[in-house]
Amino acid sequence: MTKYHELQITAKKSKNRVGRGISAGQGKTAGRGTKGQKSRTGKKIGHTFMGGQGALVQRIPKAKGFKSLRAPAQVVYTGMLNDFKGTSVDNTSLFEAGLIASPHHTVKIITKGELSKKLNIKVQAASESAQAMIKKAGGTFTKIAVPLKQSTKSRDTK
Repeated sequence: MTKYHELQITAKKSKNRVGRGISAGQGKTAGRGTKGQKSRTGKKIGHTFMGGQGALVQRIPKAKGFKSLRAPAQVVYTGMLNDFKGTSVDNTSLFEAGLIASPHHTVKIITKGELSKKLNIKVQAASESAQAMIKKAGGTFTKIAVPLKQSTKSRDTK
């Protein structure tokens, strides 16, 4: 007796010819069901089609590059800090001095102009050259987290 994997036969099943009459088994609707978009002949639905909603491929931006959703850091130059009153610099004091727009966003110190005043700076970031300039002037730089915005809602104590 021959083994199954040693049989010398090939598959001769012909493809199913649909839409050739009711007695052929795949007549009338030819296996497409009744009515609807997929039952019609003609232009087929593309692989990006989303049922009439704008396709994702068409909705996404095509411009090259990358657009970050993160808000950019507020920049303070070293030259601006010479006119700063006091020795301790943080987000709140920079905001009160009018050097930044909001105390609740990242602040970065960048070198532009000379710093001659001794300051203790506590902000989120500073360039390496700005850190060197702060140290040269006799001050210190400390990296801190962004201060959180305090809630304006009143607390209910029960």
